[in-house]
Amino acid sequence: MSKGLENIKNIYFIGIGGIGMSALARYFKFLGKNVAGYDKTSTQITTDLSELGIDIHFNDSVDEIPEIFFDTENTLIIYTPAIPKDHTELIYVQSNGFLIKKRAEVLGIITKGVYTLAVAGTHGKTTTTAILGHLLKESGAKVTAFLGGISENYNSNLILEGNDVVVVEADEFDRSFLQLYPDIAAVTSMDADHLDIYEEANALENSFREFASRAKDHLLICNGLPINGTTYGIEDNSDYSAQNIRIDNGTYIFDLKTPDQYINDLHLNLPGKHNLLNAITAFAIAMLFGSPTTSLAKALFTFKGVKRRFTYQIKTDQLVYVDDYAHHPTEINALHQAVREMHPNKKVVAVFQPHLYSRTRDFAKDFASSLSQFDHVLLLDIYPARELPISGITSKWLLDMITIDHKKLVTKEKLIDEIRKSDAQVVLTIGAGDIGEEVNDIKEALMI
Repeated sequence: MSKGLENIKNIYFIGIGGIGMSALARYFKFLGKNVAGYDKTSTQITTDLSELGIDIHFNDSVDEIPEIFFDTENTLIIYTPAIPKDHTELIYVQSNGFLIKKRAEVLGIITKGVYTLAVAGTHGKTTTTAILGHLLKESGAKVTAFLGGISENYNSNLILEGNDVVVVEADEFDRSFLQLYPDIAAVTSMDADHLDIYEEANALENSFREFASRAKDHLLICNGLPINGTTYGIEDNSDYSAQNIRIDNGTYIFDLKTPDQYINDLHLNLPGKHNLLNAITAFAIAMLFGSPTTSLAKALFTFKGVKRRFTYQIKTDQLVYVDDYAHHPTEINALHQAVREMHPNKKVVAVFQPHLYSRTRDFAKDFASSLSQFDHVLLLDIYPARELPISGITSKWLLDMITIDHKKLVTKEKLIDEIRKSDAQVVLTIGAGDIGEEVNDIKEALMI
């Protein structure tokens, strides 16, 4: 436990159900702290936390905070920037002398003084950190990994094997990753995003450059990005490059060229060239850390993926159903590439829930272009998350820009009927909002 937090007995989370927040909640619960929190809605994540003995409530009410957490001397409040400023509980703790920190600050405290591997990027960081955490664990490292998604291997967003090395997803939202002090860092991508925070792409790029400059030992950069570092890529002249790529029964088999060796016949059981890049990144970081290559090769083969990252819900000759977290046009393009590569010549229906009014506004033409690649599109209403509506920015507005004939606005209540009517052989549910809560019902209905 890092200095500054070791004497804290109680940790209270405002927004405990978030993927990053819940990993911290698990971590502190494992360390024997008293942990409780608030979230807006009940989800599978909050249910899992409750089963660990963490007290969670869903009304924004100071009266529902357990009494032990009112001890200001021994309580740390952790909140996420997604919480609105007029939140009753947040206002109360801000007004009553509590120690309050953002999630990113706490990660900075935890990782300071521990050898830290951090992965940043507008796309790819969650899967890359999950692969990296798995590679290190399986090769014997005493690793703690804070993941931005639920690993299929561990059914958790936390890997806790020891504290010799920490793996962390470095989040660019709200410039959170500038709280970290990585020894080895990677930048997977720098596409414009979070323009509600950064306002312009140049500001986002400058933040990534500042993050990259914090790497003490090694910096890995996806080939083509405007930052100097050790490069990685696919079938190119990168320092770490995948070569001789084949597909066998849905599995990538490839060779990895590194600065000083050539590793033959690595296996990756994830579809899509974007996941191949993620795997190369994680493998390279693990090698730079010093993990034995033979162990890493075996571990890569056993990596199962991250929930809601091209997750197969149904996979038969007659029907494929994939759920994916993609919420940016670049991610939808990557998903489309993977689907067409793994399931060629099949009719694909894409169910998309746009995430944030501002993101929909800023990338509307790109969203329309990426969605128009599918055979049939079903569009749900925009998921607002932390935002209020923006005049004129609606799913109907986006739908009108999509160029294919088979497109329709749908409600969640009519969604299953519309999927069936599409008569598609491949079904995709796509988005970062609450569409993930519909997956089990869709899966059950399609299996009848």
